[in-house]
Amino acid sequence: MLINFFLALRKYKVPATIRELLDLVDAMRHRVVYSSIDDFYLLSRTCMVKDEKDYDKFDRAFGAYFKGLDDLHGLLESLIPDEWLRREFEKSLTPEELEKIKSLGGLEKLIESFREALEEAERRAQEGENGEEDGDEGDGDRPGRDGPGGRGKGKKKKARKVWDDRQYKNLDDSVELGTRNIKMALRRLRKFARAGKDEELDLDNTIRSTAHNGGMLDIKMRPERKNTVKVLLFLDIGGSMDAHVKVCEELFSATRTEFKHMESFYFHNFVYESVWKDNRRRMNERLPTWEILNKYARDYKVVFVGDATMAPYEITHAGGSVEHWNEEPGAVWIARFMEAYDRTVWINPTPQETWEYSTSVGMTQELIEGRMFPLTVRGLEESMNVLSK
Repeated sequence: MLINFFLALRKYKVPATIRELLDLVDAMRHRVVYSSIDDFYLLSRTCMVKDEKDYDKFDRAFGAYFKGLDDLHGLLESLIPDEWLRREFEKSLTPEELEKIKSLGGLEKLIESFREALEEAERRAQEGENGEEDGDEGDGDRPGRDGPGGRGKGKKKKARKVWDDRQYKNLDDSVELGTRNIKMALRRLRKFARAGKDEELDLDNTIRSTAHNGGMLDIKMRPERKNTVKVLLFLDIGGSMDAHVKVCEELFSATRTEFKHMESFYFHNFVYESVWKDNRRRMNERLPTWEILNKYARDYKVVFVGDATMAPYEITHAGGSVEHWNEEPGAVWIARFMEAYDRTVWINPTPQETWEYSTSVGMTQELIEGRMFPLTVRGLEESMNVLSK
């Protein structure tokens, strides 16, 4: 029934509310659809889903709940929920939604609305079937009696369900993180200023000057607005980071586009006394970390990108590096960055729900004063908000 269906949508994280559920009930009461499960699918999706990114979640919930059902006749078999179901339904609602139900006369009144709508659908369906039996006996395979949209011949023919096509599974912003989405998130870190040559038309000043000049055109130019934010980007490379190359390349490409004042460097696992700019020459052309700390002013924003997954001694001990002998622990160098720059964050490409199982991730979070964010759209937006304060 519809309450069970509503609970199924909530289980699959579809943000449906009681308002959408009432809209669906009202649509059924007005006979928008009846009998056809395909038509009901389209109607319920229209009523219950507000954003295309939730289409895939809706399809999975619909497929799981209505598995094996080819029409709406079976919905009446379990119309009234038992006490347990009532309690579960009420627990899934917000206080505002409970108040809405109360204003409509309570849960009993809502269920009665469901009963009326579904009984009407049942009646119409039976009338349709009786008409077919009376006038079209023995003609079940006629093309005119195909299912919705001509999906199959005859009443017993089962076609591929619409909700099984899963056409929208890549629209959720938590599933895919492309370069464009990264750019949109990075734009939260912006500070514009006009500098350089006068290359842009100053329309307001041109109009004002022309008016003061008796109508004679007086064109005024001004420097172009440019993002003046300065960024130091440190990228972990190799080892366990090989699994995250694609998304890190997208991030690197987006940062190069969005930030004109950006310097990028590479490190492996953790930052020590030197970093490098070219991986092909990383053993021969290293830059002392002290040089970077002394060269770039305090107004630079510092971003570390890495999974922070390593043996804890690589962070805490001299000689902990797996590639060379480091005289000082990596933790000491991170502390120096935290002291030298007011705004420092760490972007982690691994799923945030796995961080608690890694000792080294926890240690890095503590060193970075909790400013570690996942490499997702939301994580990037949150990190940019921290850097922009």
